[in-house]
Amino acid sequence: MASKTIKLGPVTAPQTFSDVEQVFLTDDTQLARKNQLLERMKQHGFDTLVIYADKEHGSNFEYLTGFIPRFEEGLLLLDKSGHCTLVLGNENLKMARFSRIPTTLVHTPYFSLPNQPMDNEAPLESLFAAAGLDRSGKIGLVGWKMFTPANGNGTSLFDLPYFIVEAIKQTVKKDAIVENAIHLFIGDHGVRTTCNANEIAHYEYGANLASNCMLNALDAIEEGVREIELGALLAAEGQYNTVVTIAATGSRFEHANLYPTHKKVQRGDPLSLTTAYKGGLSSRSGFVIADESELPGTQSDYLQRIAKPYFSAVVAWLENIHIGMSGGALYDLIEQVLPQKDYGWHLNPGHLVADEEWMSSPIYHHSVEQLKSGMMLQIDIIPSVAGYNGASAEECVVLADAALQAAIEQQYPALWQRIETRRAYLRKEIGIQLSDDVLPLSNSVAYLRPFFLAKELAMSVDR
Repeated sequence: MASKTIKLGPVTAPQTFSDVEQVFLTDDTQLARKNQLLERMKQHGFDTLVIYADKEHGSNFEYLTGFIPRFEEGLLLLDKSGHCTLVLGNENLKMARFSRIPTTLVHTPYFSLPNQPMDNEAPLESLFAAAGLDRSGKIGLVGWKMFTPANGNGTSLFDLPYFIVEAIKQTVKKDAIVENAIHLFIGDHGVRTTCNANEIAHYEYGANLASNCMLNALDAIEEGVREIELGALLAAEGQYNTVVTIAATGSRFEHANLYPTHKKVQRGDPLSLTTAYKGGLSSRSGFVIADESELPGTQSDYLQRIAKPYFSAVVAWLENIHIGMSGGALYDLIEQVLPQKDYGWHLNPGHLVADEEWMSSPIYHHSVEQLKSGMMLQIDIIPSVAGYNGASAEECVVLADAALQAAIEQQYPALWQRIETRRAYLRKEIGIQLSDDVLPLSNSVAYLRPFFLAKELAMSVDR
């Protein structure tokens, strides 16, 4: 692989798209999701899935129902026949009629908030038995985490609340098999790991929104601006953030605080910004300076030591990723361009994105999982070198073969035009020979301004 010459110089900022409306998932998409899951259940011999949800861990539940139980807990029991039972607390009973798939509603006040009325109180065991769980031979529990221990397997590890797991075990037959079944959703060949054109259009709304927020925040960085002012720009359209919003200048985590404060940005500060919505995250890290001469003395070589090598890795990622590539091969590529021993990264240099910011990842050491058409991926390379500020340009893309690209163009022409505009920008302005399989979902893919007060300067490939 030929090395690229990276430069910091004048770069036109990417075009943004405002007033992009949400695209809702169609009935056909919802039916396809359910049928694909039923087929996976059949392949793995599951009679019933028990799918858990709360506000932080509701994506697998939402994948079928279209909603999360917000501040309560919820369960969706999916039988191999296709019959669905919703188990909900007091304040989500009304949501059952909005479910995107037909369900039978069961009420349990045990899923409600503390000290609320306990009307219809009944042991969970009796509710589970009435739903047919006592007749199931193999039951899959679906929380949110796929356990992949280095030694042994994770099928006997469960991330559902103890009182639910215990009730399930008390309900099923003595010889029944109870396993963690999250891999049906987010593991290799999991139903949630690839998207159709409708799903991509649905999630692009959040990726576009996140990048617009980030570009607005970058333009607002000045000496004296407060973290909360930047943080306000990282929120938009009343949408739910899928990560904790970061607008942190100077030293982070003072008083164990995670959130933007009234602290003012000072010239010379390191500064980190992050925001995310369903389908996309944007993150940046750099210095509040206008010129390399303003770098701290101990980091005077920051551009050569951190920023340029990091950007080279992002370029290699975008130019070389392709459908059919193994996750392990992409991991090895980043190791070649940005060796861990020199740059300290240790997480996956990319992962899947959907309703949550990190769903799972096919990209890890020795991974044989293939990258597939329809995978939405976040570029997530995190250098960590002692004594140096980091660099970050995390954004989201989707891999799409010719058939999927044609479907997007036909079904969502406005989305397709946004994608083509973003691809042209990366190729012509940033100088990246973008893989033909990559469709940028956000406007700011690979747009990196390491010196935040030099708003016209960004990293690019010297052509």
